[in-house]
Amino acid sequence: MKKIILYSYLKCSTCRKAAKWLERRDFEFKLIDIVKEPPLVNYLNLALKQYSDDKKRIFNTRGQAFKKLNLDIYGLSREEIIKLLLSDGKLIKRPFLIYQEEKIILGFNEIEYAKQFI
Repeated sequence: MKKIILYSYLKCSTCRKAAKWLERRDFEFKLIDIVKEPPLVNYLNLALKQYSDDKKRIFNTRGQAFKKLNLDIYGLSREEIIKLLLSDGKLIKRPFLIYQEEKIILGFNEIEYAKQFI
């Protein structure tokens, strides 16, 4: 069985689309509220490693929480980024999907999900 963890925000329509996509294809997944319980440090590190070409991709740059920060993300160390993301789950790009504990998919794109799961 494929192990899937989906960090989601209940008010996020994109998160709901991702969950419905998985459900329609009968994938079992663990759904976690990203605001109440941000991803574990090891998952954030994995995302930063996987998206190392642009650290900003791990952030929810369109959200109010991010806009209020007015920070230069590129000037922050990995540790500072992790601390910042753990401080507020709304800062994290969502949905935040973990597949088999080794692959992170940020956001929802049907094509990317299909490539990964079908």
